[in-house]
Amino acid sequence: MKECRIGVLVSGRGTNLQAIIDAVEAKRIRAKVAVVISNVKDAYALKRAERHNIPAIFIDHRKFPDRESFERAVVKELRRYKVELVLLAGFMRILSPYFIKEYRNRIMNIHPALLPAFKGLYGEKVHKAVLESGAKFSGPTVHFVTEDVDGGPIILQKVVPVYDDDTPETLAKRVLEKEHEVYPEAVKLFVENRLKIEGKRVKILNEG
Repeated sequence: MKECRIGVLVSGRGTNLQAIIDAVEAKRIRAKVAVVISNVKDAYALKRAERHNIPAIFIDHRKFPDRESFERAVVKELRRYKVELVLLAGFMRILSPYFIKEYRNRIMNIHPALLPAFKGLYGEKVHKAVLESGAKFSGPTVHFVTEDVDGGPIILQKVVPVYDDDTPETLAKRVLEKEHEVYPEAVKLFVENRLKIEGKRVKILNEG
């Protein structure tokens, strides 16, 4: 089985990127992180990529007249590096139908709440909303990206308890730890051809 070539889109610190890199380097995933692209020049994620000798590219979305022309520049780089799977890891841009069509069923995102609840929120806003809702559990969701923001087929979820004395910060920390476990797991299943999309559901096939 050949290595799957992964492209990661980032806007921030890149802790999920690091979790993917670590899993690849430990040979837990038969893949190669071929390129990391950010729309933020000083995103720490780019430095993480450079440290692991992964091409790190900055493309400024503000230099383009619209979303699609920015994405065409991104897709050009993904093609140049022969990317087969696109991972969003704290990428703070909503993808247009053009991009989703280019990589249909080959784009994953991680959301810091148990979808379909708390769709469309990000960062601290998610954890604040979870606490305000009175939910007893939260946790990350890895899903395929579709035109419906945070509404694509769910691949994997991990559950963490919500404690009475939680703050958005303490809850975020606990969820993030699980993000670093679940994202590499989902990527591994994709690489092993063990994910089958049927409507809104993702079935996980047995090995071999």
